Amino acid sequence: MKHSFFLRAALLPFMPNSIANPFRPPPGHTSSCHPRSGEAGAVFALTNAADDNQVVAFSRDDAGKLTQTGIYSTGGQGQGVDFDTQGGLQLSDDNRFLYAVSPADDKVSVFAVQGSCLTRIQDIYGGDQPLSITLNNGLAYVLDGSVATTGIRGFRVQSNGQLEPIGNSTIPLSTLIGVPGTVLFNPDGKNLIVTNKVGSTIDFFEVDGDGKAQGPVTTTASSGNRPFGAFFRGDGVLFVVESGLPILTNAAVSTYDVGSTGALSAITKSEKNQQTDGCWIVVPSSGKFAYTANFASGTISSYSAATDGTVALIDGIAANQGNGSEPVDLALSRDSKFMYNLLRGFGAISGHQIQDDGSLKSVGVFGQGQGLPPDNGASGLAAY
Repeated sequence: MKHSFFLRAALLPFMPNSIANPFRPPPGHTSSCHPRSGEAGAVFALTNAADDNQVVAFSRDDAGKLTQTGIYSTGGQGQGVDFDTQGGLQLSDDNRFLYAVSPADDKVSVFAVQGSCLTRIQDIYGGDQPLSITLNNGLAYVLDGSVATTGIRGFRVQSNGQLEPIGNSTIPLSTLIGVPGTVLFNPDGKNLIVTNKVGSTIDFFEVDGDGKAQGPVTTTASSGNRPFGAFFRGDGVLFVVESGLPILTNAAVSTYDVGSTGALSAITKSEKNQQTDGCWIVVPSSGKFAYTANFASGTISSYSAATDGTVALIDGIAANQGNGSEPVDLALSRDSKFMYNLLRGFGAISGHQIQDDGSLKSVGVFGQGQGLPPDNGASGLAAY
């Protein structure tokens, strides 16, 4: 179980030598892209390798099956152990650009996306150990997770996808030792939340008309232990998965109504799934379901979600990924028909078709032995 601070290895040393610079041919292994005919979408996974952090690209067909099409260097360094956050690899809303963090040398890399093919167009300093990124309405905020500088750092997203810093400093969280789980814009882009696993709190930031975050305006106690990943439904209801550690089989989902002043009111408090170490969460576009990936149990759990924001467990083991699979990031296809799960332990990606009743139908496991390192820290997944 990696997500408990009692159990994690010590952080690697980080080199603060990232700088913004124009595109240059990326170092390390990069393969030519060979998009497939009839491509319905794509899935991208981040290796987080310490020597050369890379994005492994897959083409998606209409049946949800994946075929690897390329491997692309970020030009940065991963940390070799997983991020312990949600959101290290993000697509823009129009799927034209992909944003990847490289925490070991403080970089964020930007790729232009064409089908499942990528072209790196920018490397920029992302703060001290960037671990997660969120985008909305021409803005991007990066979560910096080092012990020295835990906070968020803002950027404006240019029309060409590149990032321009808003100021030159990281805005601190409510605590330096919170071990943050994710940074996330609300749907209208006027607010941000950050989950803090240690201390079990959620920070709320306001974003002004110039894109500058203010706060944290409020800090709210989580309904359960160690809030980790989060997801805003289109109506603004906040879904948060709680790892529940150090207690076993204590993973849960809570939902919140988020007021404009930062008041978080719990709707459902810690709906348990009898799994261990729930860390990542997604909500399909229908808003009727939610899914969590449970690292230690090697499972995906499914929940029903009502229009009033209440959730109820459907199946604690909606998908069993296998012993040693170590499921981490989740990502949805653009139509929410398919859901993908990065299996850190196997160095692979599993795919599931979401059924009308919320159950999951496997479409296969992909990419094993094709560039994703098994049991060595792969973190970050994005899909469309």
